[in-house]
Amino acid sequence: MSTIGQFLEFSVQTPNILESLNFYKSLGFTELASNDVYSHKYAIVSDGELNIGLHDIGFDSPAVTFVQQDLAQHARSMTKHGYDFNYLRLDEDVFNELGFRDLDDHAVSMVEARTFHLREEVENDSACGNWFELTLPVRDTVRAARFWAPIAPTLLEMREEPTIHMRFDASGVALGLSESIALKAPSLCFRCPDRHTLLALLDQLGFAYEKFPGFEGAFVAVTAPEGTMLYGFDEDFLGESYEVDESGDAADFPGQA
Repeated sequence: MSTIGQFLEFSVQTPNILESLNFYKSLGFTELASNDVYSHKYAIVSDGELNIGLHDIGFDSPAVTFVQQDLAQHARSMTKHGYDFNYLRLDEDVFNELGFRDLDDHAVSMVEARTFHLREEVENDSACGNWFELTLPVRDTVRAARFWAPIAPTLLEMREEPTIHMRFDASGVALGLSESIALKAPSLCFRCPDRHTLLALLDQLGFAYEKFPGFEGAFVAVTAPEGTMLYGFDEDFLGESYEVDESGDAADFPGQA
């Protein structure tokens, strides 16, 4: 098995969809029309590249979600390759989907069909800038890469210092594996060339944010209402060298202690 399907969305549990929708739309994301496949409340926002699925239901959240045709057949192949599923819903009368976790307990889900309609007129980029990576915190990047490499075989970038960081092309999503002790949860990274405009907008909207949060030279970290962390950078941190000052107990991360 060499593919996990095509990246669909970054799926998050959203207790208040209207609040989260207002947050993303205020930052320039566009709401897309969703298909009638879920029984729970569901909304999708996009910046033309990144799709964020807002789900009003309890599930393994956040999850990196992919769409894969013939999911039942693919699930059988995955079982032969040793995958253990957290849930598996495959039947003629249901929306086929499955879920599993990687070695660092990050949720991955797969569905058999798209859950929303794409719109060609959606402009790329939001006020946050150009999305360039979905970053997963990992304890050991090399160990984590052994899980992701077979299903996302293209390694885009790799850096060894000051912390090991690998970026894979996971079929439509630039997926980063980071040992940074400043990263607490799967997060979204944006290259924003005009930091002053973004900060002024955040102030105008009354959104709380943290300046220079200590992750890879980010100049701002913004937390969405449902808890998603968005980081803003002047440049892609794998393209420039940064002096990184991160706080935390390295003993909590085997391989760094």
